[in-house]
Amino acid sequence: MEADRTTATPRLVAGFKFKENKMRIAAGLIFAGAVSLLASSAAWSQTPPAKGAASPQAAAAPAPAAAPAPTRPPCNNPNALGIGRTVEIDTTGGPGFGFEHFKELDFLRDKEVVLTFDDGPWPVNTPAVLKALAEECTTGIFFPIGKHATYYPEILKQVMAAGHSIGSHTWSHAALVNKKLNEQQRKDEIEKGFSAVKWALGGKAPAPFFRFPALQHPPEMVTYLGARNIGIFSCDLDSFDFKASKAQTIVDNVMRKVEKNGKGIVLMHDFQKHTAEALPEILKKLKAGGYKVVAMRAKAPVQTIAQYDEDIVKDLKLPTVSSRPVSSVVQTISE
Repeated sequence: MEADRTTATPRLVAGFKFKENKMRIAAGLIFAGAVSLLASSAAWSQTPPAKGAASPQAAAAPAPAAAPAPTRPPCNNPNALGIGRTVEIDTTGGPGFGFEHFKELDFLRDKEVVLTFDDGPWPVNTPAVLKALAEECTTGIFFPIGKHATYYPEILKQVMAAGHSIGSHTWSHAALVNKKLNEQQRKDEIEKGFSAVKWALGGKAPAPFFRFPALQHPPEMVTYLGARNIGIFSCDLDSFDFKASKAQTIVDNVMRKVEKNGKGIVLMHDFQKHTAEALPEILKKLKAGGYKVVAMRAKAPVQTIAQYDEDIVKDLKLPTVSSRPVSSVVQTISE
């Protein structure tokens, strides 16, 4: 339901009687000018939707233009895994992907995989994941936590610069099924997460791709994301890398499940050290097994809500924070 809009209506002017023909012409010209002016004023008097309106679409920014395809660096590895195909996703209505929870959209062909990474950005680990993907000239979807994005915006910008798709994974990784959270707090986790990622990317809105923490989907939030035209990602294959004590365990888990299913959306975490260590071997095994990576791109970026964008900036712009580059503040004088 959109917020009420106030429209000025020009008043009709009538009842003039004139005796002379010249006076009729003059009055007609005056009347036409007045109507034109009033109509123009009416158009400018449209009031914007009230802040905090019930409908998320009413509170969101105007619809953005189609999202440009991410620019990928040139591939210098002739034997790389590469990208088998790229698909464009229209997220109208909040489609769901990943057979663990959503079985309607089976778009992957045999021997096709989508690589996804949660919980970043994080120092050392996320750059190592990016390096492994770059060496094989392939791609993934990253679902950063909003707080982490504000901690390390320069790392998230590296993800964007490498041409990967970026969605969101809530503001603080709160379990949205937690009964201690009311409905508004759940929405805040979703919206603030997207606004934080947008801020970290220098104002560039991410894709309308969302993954629930721990893959726990409260039905009312699934409905909410549908109303916001945000696609929901589950997975087909969970690496359980957060439980692994060594990289080889992750390699074995991923490849065993890929070979069993023959295709699928793979869930990993660029936050995890062992995942970064395992990824080069996983990519080599996918290549050797004849698997192809599918890139998923959004048709249009997410429409963040202005109130949350403003709150992120307000929270982060403290008067004591220096805007100087690191190199001008901290210098190594001996090693």
